[in-house]
Amino acid sequence: MCGRYELSSHPAAIALAFVLPFAPDILPRYNIAPTQPVPIVRVRDGRRQLVQMRWGLVPRFAKDPSIGARMINARAETVATNGAFRFAFLHRRCLVPASGFYEWQKTSRGRIPHHIAMRDDRPFAFAGLYERWRSEDGEVIDSCTIVTTSANSTVRALHDRMPVIVPETDYARWLDCTQADVGDLLSPWSGEPLRVHPVSTRVNAVANDDATLRELAPATPEEDSLPLFDDVHAGNG
Repeated sequence: MCGRYELSSHPAAIALAFVLPFAPDILPRYNIAPTQPVPIVRVRDGRRQLVQMRWGLVPRFAKDPSIGARMINARAETVATNGAFRFAFLHRRCLVPASGFYEWQKTSRGRIPHHIAMRDDRPFAFAGLYERWRSEDGEVIDSCTIVTTSANSTVRALHDRMPVIVPETDYARWLDCTQADVGDLLSPWSGEPLRVHPVSTRVNAVANDDATLRELAPATPEEDSLPLFDDVHAGNG
């Protein structure tokens, strides 16, 4: 699954990586959690744009938008057939920029959070889907989800799932919803080795959002007494 991630790359680096017309007006975030607004990259009128959407996809047919809190992830194995995600997979694919993500490893001392990123710290992209929900009284919610798949050999030591990381050379293909045959992209990351290291359990609390969260900081017995994570660390994939 993917329940926490961070985007701390410089806006100019994000614009360059995702071929945006200008650098986005966003601040570094080190502890992005479900239900929060997150930046996504999509194509509108033939041009890429970065917009903010709520993390946790609310299906078009939902009666209650609170269901989005349970839709933060979409499983790659069923995303094309699952009623909640099928329309978005065919028509509303997006990229979710990230600088790294977190997974928790079960140990005899409790669950230890780890930070996972590219070795050169460049920004990369999760495969995402987005949707627009409208209530009967006119409320509009734009929301998104991150597609997950089975973990590769690096992440498997921590968790059996990982977010789908789209190779940079395939950004355009994933974003082009006229191309339905993108199933080959929904696989564990097989590119360059990822950098993985333990971090402080301070990341368990959403209120903590600073650069020290991604730094190497092996857990201590004292940290293990902290809560595992906030209730928003949840998902279906």
